[in-house]
Amino acid sequence: MSSYILLTGGAGYIGSHTALCLLRAGYNVISFDNFSNSSAESLKRVEQLAGRTLLSITGDIRDQAALTAVFSQYKISAVVHFAGLKAVGESTELPLHYYDNNVSGTVTLCRVMRHFNVKKLVFSSSATVYGDAKEVPIKETSPRSATNPYGQSKLMIELILEDLVKAEPDWSIALLRYFNPVGADESGQIGEDPNGIPNNLMPFISQVAVGKRQQLSVFGNDYPTKDGTGVRDYIHVVDLANGHLKALQYLEQSKGIEAINLGTGVGYSVLDMVNAFSEVNQVAVPYQIAPRRPGDIAVCYAEPTKALTLLGWKTEKTLDDMVRDTWRWQKHNPNGYRS
Repeated sequence: MSSYILLTGGAGYIGSHTALCLLRAGYNVISFDNFSNSSAESLKRVEQLAGRTLLSITGDIRDQAALTAVFSQYKISAVVHFAGLKAVGESTELPLHYYDNNVSGTVTLCRVMRHFNVKKLVFSSSATVYGDAKEVPIKETSPRSATNPYGQSKLMIELILEDLVKAEPDWSIALLRYFNPVGADESGQIGEDPNGIPNNLMPFISQVAVGKRQQLSVFGNDYPTKDGTGVRDYIHVVDLANGHLKALQYLEQSKGIEAINLGTGVGYSVLDMVNAFSEVNQVAVPYQIAPRRPGDIAVCYAEPTKALTLLGWKTEKTLDDMVRDTWRWQKHNPNGYRS
């Protein structure tokens, strides 16, 4: 009986790119997704690009019976846990919904994993667990705090998983703290397809460029940065997907829990991104300066050395690749997967 890697939230932006990466590396993949913020079309396209099939199962990580059915029917060797709600603004309006989905869902998943003695887990964490970090670049040892319920839910899950490993040291867990994922597969077939108004910068820029939105709002130009706009560590989603492959390979050899930053170690400002997008793609991105958003921080970028040392992973894609691949996806799919 062949074994599978289970991807919770496998149809989402990062999940679908990771599914493609794992299929190309020879793994068998099951996606378990409730499609609340994703599309089944992404998985069909992943199969076409990989030239291989995957199993797509519709279900919710809070549904213990549905998860149990998957683990009963298939031999799962490891889980990559992406499933979660991720809009910062929405999380402040619907905190209980976020804690129920993200935190309770993870507890349910771990309970089922433990029952079937599957103890290898790659968790999709976030740089939001560092809150407003006092020092950059941000190391894994930086103090943790969160400024909103979304970030708090990621931090709570990290603490729960740390407690789990203390109690049961035979687990192998990687907490991957992503910085700002952007870009798309170079085929232009899969990419970021947010519901409604995008929360993230790059899909907003590309929707303005394709004519879906009138102009970009740049929130704040009075930060203590070179051009006054916020600075972030943007990482190409294909590099990020490859980080999950490396983390799975690492967990095959190790026990315990490790937190690992996945970022480039380079910060770009909002205006850097807008200008690069315009120049590389030869397309206008009109923008206006708007007031700062509450909870936004000035500068955030990774110290990525641990990922290189532990996983043998580093980013390979450039800023030009990021903006070019984002635009190719948006241009070919002006309405995302509904195009």
